[in-house]
Amino acid sequence: MNEALRIILPVYLLAFFLVAFLWRSYLVWKRTGVNPYAVGRGNKPVDFIEHIYPFPMILILLTTLAYCVSPLAYEYAVPITWLDHVSIQIAGLILMGFALVWTTMAQMQMGNAWRIGIDAENRTELVEKGLFGVSRNPIFLGMRVALFGFFLALPNAMTLVSAALADVLMQIQVRIEEEFLTGQHGDKYAEFCGQVRRWI
Repeated sequence: MNEALRIILPVYLLAFFLVAFLWRSYLVWKRTGVNPYAVGRGNKPVDFIEHIYPFPMILILLTTLAYCVSPLAYEYAVPITWLDHVSIQIAGLILMGFALVWTTMAQMQMGNAWRIGIDAENRTELVEKGLFGVSRNPIFLGMRVALFGFFLALPNAMTLVSAALADVLMQIQVRIEEEFLTGQHGDKYAEFCGQVRRWI
């Protein structure tokens, strides 16, 4: 299983980045002329949160690189050996695959409203259908599931810290975004919140 993971994990990270972020952002830009990357355009608390987001991802990338290239270096990630079982790793991979499909579908359903960060300059439509009828934040939910699955597939202190830090950041981010959407859509968004749960 370890040899398979050394191929699957880096391929998955690349696929998640390309499909879930780069490709969708390119499509929105191509269709609207609007840059969907809205991170760090202001001087508010959300900008600080958004700038921290890369750190858990960088930590996961470095841990994966160490696992794939140097078993000796990977020991510094502090593997959690009692979780290192094939059945747990398979469960993690299943969650990761589900999360990628789920996140991609949610982004497709967002259409031209897709943004990375809060875009206060360009008003977007409120998306309420599809996966957004199940969760107010299906993309963040997909990311949370993906990170948890990644931890199960490669259980160590670094992937655990990465998943925990990213989860805290997402919990803060969605609440800031909800405040922004309330200001943008008013009663319509308040009604949406009353009908659909934050996560699921």
